[in-house]
Amino acid sequence: MRNSRRGAVDPFIVMDVMEAARQAEEAGRHIIHMEVGQPGTAAPEAARKALTEAMTQDAMGYTVALGLPALRARIAQLYGEWYNLDLDPARVIVTPGSSGAFLLAFSALFDAGERVAIGAPGYPSYRQILKALSLQPLDVQTAPQNRLQPVPEDLRALDFEGLMVASPANPTGTMLNKDAMGALIDLCRDKEAAFISDEIYHGIEYEAKAVTALELTDECYVINSFSKYFSMTGWRVGWMVVPEAHVRKVERLAQNMFICAPHASQVAALAAMDCHEELEANMAVYRANRALMAEGLPKAGFTKFAPPDGAFYFYVDVRDFTNDSRAFAREILEEAGVAVTPGLDFDPVRGHQTLRFSYARSTQDMQDGLARLQQFMAARGFV
Repeated sequence: MRNSRRGAVDPFIVMDVMEAARQAEEAGRHIIHMEVGQPGTAAPEAARKALTEAMTQDAMGYTVALGLPALRARIAQLYGEWYNLDLDPARVIVTPGSSGAFLLAFSALFDAGERVAIGAPGYPSYRQILKALSLQPLDVQTAPQNRLQPVPEDLRALDFEGLMVASPANPTGTMLNKDAMGALIDLCRDKEAAFISDEIYHGIEYEAKAVTALELTDECYVINSFSKYFSMTGWRVGWMVVPEAHVRKVERLAQNMFICAPHASQVAALAAMDCHEELEANMAVYRANRALMAEGLPKAGFTKFAPPDGAFYFYVDVRDFTNDSRAFAREILEEAGVAVTPGLDFDPVRGHQTLRFSYARSTQDMQDGLARLQQFMAARGFV
């Protein structure tokens, strides 16, 4: 049977690593998970209780395509609490996870064949979703001295119709400050290119608060999610803020692509937004884990990384040990019982020399995982 070239996207390698780890666990092994980019905690307790109560009173049918009005209003309120912004709830669109927001954004902003610049290393699904929509991802190799974030000098000579940035970024955890983001927004304005800001790790920051693009311009698309800070990955609910003039266009796309985000997830998400104490307790774990990793990875020989400003990852240069990060990650899983992600997911050019370590699980898991990594590397004479 015939098929489309749009379906010829690359696999999401971290999902393959997760499956290999699952098989190892099924065979009776104890695996420490440093591969998966999701919190080890459940959705906040009040969110789960709110949904339990709602299910006894509501059929949980379709919502309107833009999302529950109460949730859109509460998301707009969050921008006042976090960034001192007065955001019109009418500009907020609730989506089936950030992935749904990417589909809507790319569909609303670009025509087939147009080019969208993305920093490398970067979240791999940007590239694959763009390909599936008959758009051209334009990988921009970022520099270590810029903490692996794009800068105008990387982009000025390139032709593109859009730029996607992420801060805090996956896989590096590095952030763009206000001046750095402003310079990229100005460049896009000069090139008449769309500016899209992936902000799904906002809330998970350490020394400084992350900057939202909305502090600098209304002429942008901002994408966020309940997956990370709100600990709701599997619930598949996110949001997008768009210019007022774009709301109706995106609404029409959402109506036809998704009808709406899951009603049940929207109910839980609304309640999750007021679970400050529980969410900050999660942040205390991430802070402790980050400190452990910053100390423990160098003891295992992994010394080349930019300390993360946010999110829950370390992205490590391992060229001193391997030129095949996928094989190296497989060895670490098989011999040390630690699942890590090869950098090929994030950077097709340089990813064969990098690994991503996630520290989103429990502190005990991080301690055990670091001890195993140190033993693995010592056995090979690397430390």
